Amino acid sequence: MSDLPTPVAFDLPSDTGGKDLGVFMPMANGGWILSKNAPPLDGSYPYNRQVAVAAEAAGLDFIMAMAKFKGYGGEIRHWESTLDSVLLMAALAEVTSKVKVWATIHTILQNPGVAAKMIATLDHISGGRAGLNLVTGSYRGEFAQFGAWPEGVDHDGRYDLAYEWIGAIKRLWTEESVTMDGRYFRLEEATSWPKPLRRPFTVCAGTSGKGMQFTADEMDAIFLSGGDPVGLGKSSRVAKETAAKQGRYMRTYSMMTVVLDDSDAAAQATADHFRAGLDEAALQGMLRAYGFFDTEQGGKENAFVEKARSTFMAPYVLGSPETVTDKLTELFEVSGTDGLMLIFPDYLTGIPRFAQEVLPVLRERFPTRVMEAAHG
Repeated sequence: MSDLPTPVAFDLPSDTGGKDLGVFMPMANGGWILSKNAPPLDGSYPYNRQVAVAAEAAGLDFIMAMAKFKGYGGEIRHWESTLDSVLLMAALAEVTSKVKVWATIHTILQNPGVAAKMIATLDHISGGRAGLNLVTGSYRGEFAQFGAWPEGVDHDGRYDLAYEWIGAIKRLWTEESVTMDGRYFRLEEATSWPKPLRRPFTVCAGTSGKGMQFTADEMDAIFLSGGDPVGLGKSSRVAKETAAKQGRYMRTYSMMTVVLDDSDAAAQATADHFRAGLDEAALQGMLRAYGFFDTEQGGKENAFVEKARSTFMAPYVLGSPETVTDKLTELFEVSGTDGLMLIFPDYLTGIPRFAQEVLPVLRERFPTRVMEAAHG
């Protein structure tokens, strides 16, 4: 190993008071709107390439692609065509130079030795811009189709697996060789070179009790659900306090679909048009994947299902540029969260308009970018 560079010592995340703004890439057909009236997003590489270039031109901080292997069907065949997350982000790293590129890997699908190599390679391709979004696997049908669902491993057990998985990866990123004998993974003098150029940013959406503890223990950031500033603030405080008990600072993010138009009325009309085109079969497919029709649920619809009937798969904000700017400002000020991952009905028209009419004011109100301070 004498001819190889010494493994780098990675910095720890800290609070610099800024806000990260990024894009949830449309790498699955249909985007995040379950409507026959939504703009036709095909989930193709050419479209995603244009989106990445637009995000960089806008000065946004990161782009992230999910990893999805089974769609929801319906007339629109929602999410039945998806790109591989890591390969997509590697390709997009080549057409960008500043925006961070975060890829998603499911812990139950990839051996940690393979995953460590993949993300380290992404980091070299991107010049130190790589990030890892870790997912423990929530939807049995998505992985059972490949014979990859870990039977007998419950929700908390999948996080026990994730502890071993990310622990192995962090060691492979920083140590000469790794030997470990875990319950789920076994490494024998395992090596992984080259090491990442910088510590890849790590994020997870574990919001259950066990999931939040895992994220607070091991990750740099957590994705929280919900668009209500007060409720989001409560979740953010719990997450940060959980990390603080471990002597760590954890950033808190949420997602938001942005519907911009010339006026509030026009934006509302667009949302109503989407709602009128709800693909009921695709909605049922999504709820089935989420487990809402399991026997313990009894098929009963709850507030989540009612909200999903709006056709928006994530919280949304709509209105004129001034209204959207004020609502996002309120979200940050009240919730105290560190960042936002943005979704647009039509990314190629939405991102440039957001960049021109909303982003400058947000940058003025929240001038310091967290990741620039933490990662150079």
